[in-house]
Amino acid sequence: MHESKLSREQAVALLKEYNKEPFHLQHAFTVEAVMKWFAKELGFEAESEYWGTVGLLHDLDFEMYPEEHCVKAQELLKEAGAGEDMIYSICCHGYGLCIDWEPKELMEKVLYASDELTGLIGAAALMRPSKSTKDMELKSLKKKFKDKKFAAGCSRDVIRSGAELLGWELDELLNKTLAAMQANEDEIVAQCEAHQ
Repeated sequence: MHESKLSREQAVALLKEYNKEPFHLQHAFTVEAVMKWFAKELGFEAESEYWGTVGLLHDLDFEMYPEEHCVKAQELLKEAGAGEDMIYSICCHGYGLCIDWEPKELMEKVLYASDELTGLIGAAALMRPSKSTKDMELKSLKKKFKDKKFAAGCSRDVIRSGAELLGWELDELLNKTLAAMQANEDEIVAQCEAHQ
């Protein structure tokens, strides 16, 4: 079991201290919900709050310190009382991009694999008449994934290597992450509205 030493209230307060843009807050709440869903799906329900907190705070430093992403976060998290294990879990999602900490635990691999993908799915949802993930199908998501011009900021390479790290086919990662976002869409919207 992990010792996060941060309650969800503390984590949300910390997130909001360094993130003001609605887009960044929405991404944080999305990744939190997706991580909790994966924890339950993969048999780690007892740790779902911890997985969620790691997801919530994964981009803590990105809005204010984009050049120091995953480095500045270590300092901010330590000051807030996060444990070393949590700091590692949060920061290793930047593996190969801004830090050389490799995701080791299943939770860390899930965060690494799903982070960029939630952005891609979110962008794809906005293009739909419903503006929702709920009526999105895997084949439609795969089409957007293959279109390199669409949501170009979402690294397909990271998503692919995340699936490899997990030992999953790409389709399995796409399908599960989409299912996680569909299952939690209402909750994510409610969180965003509550924290505007």
